[in-house]
Amino acid sequence: MLKQRVITALVLLALLLPALLADTAEPLAGLSLVLIAAGAWEWGRLNGFAMRGSLRVAALCVMLCLYAWSARWAYAAPAYVWSISGSAWVLVAGWLIRNGVERWATISRVVRLVVGVLALWLTWVAMYQAKVIGVNFLLSVLLLVWMADIAAYFSGRAFGRRKLAPAISPGKSWEGVWGGMVGVLLMACVWIWVDTQYAVDSQSLYTRLYSRGAPFLVLATLFLTLMSVAGDLVESLVKRSAGMKDSSQLLPGHGGVLDRVDALLPALPLAMMLAQSV
Repeated sequence: MLKQRVITALVLLALLLPALLADTAEPLAGLSLVLIAAGAWEWGRLNGFAMRGSLRVAALCVMLCLYAWSARWAYAAPAYVWSISGSAWVLVAGWLIRNGVERWATISRVVRLVVGVLALWLTWVAMYQAKVIGVNFLLSVLLLVWMADIAAYFSGRAFGRRKLAPAISPGKSWEGVWGGMVGVLLMACVWIWVDTQYAVDSQSLYTRLYSRGAPFLVLATLFLTLMSVAGDLVESLVKRSAGMKDSSQLLPGHGGVLDRVDALLPALPLAMMLAQSV
């Protein structure tokens, strides 16, 4: 299992780094489009669609992404897009986590399909737009999610006592969430310093947030960290409802694409919403 995880991670890194560092945003947009399509296919499976139906879900998501591409949303997305998608994530995620696994199964499959496809589509647009802003900005958003996950894992193992949502994800604890928040705040402070000391292609998310003052930076960063956890919990809830451990086995040793991007689904659109406000 460990060997599979390492090999898969190295292959993904070999594909991601050249696209991430490319002079234009299109290579990353193309690569992430493949991953988003795979995530949409997994979403169809998690919600009871067979192979053909799941492929149609993936095709629908790709069509929406191509529409946004042709409309150049990455360069000039309508101003309301991130406000609406960010607000929807807060309301829907909070409602789902509060109502639990059983409630998900009672929601119309069409509604579940629409919610998932829209979430994946807007995440793709947000990543594309973040790359257009600059590599430093995009990395600051991606690493927020990764740092939150890593810090939560180690702090949860060391200090975890109170379960966060035992019926959804028994391994998560409040201590892990707090550890993730501390880790992200420390990283934000370091990143702001780096932005002032070195030539970067763009301001990081944290420097942008800090332009509105330290309290705003702290609150916004903690909010994004909490919402990344919410994204993870929502995907765990859907998998439990479907009776699946992983969203698929497309990434050997890692599960499925949704298993790897679940925390990014709310974090990227919300980061764009906050960046737009400064």
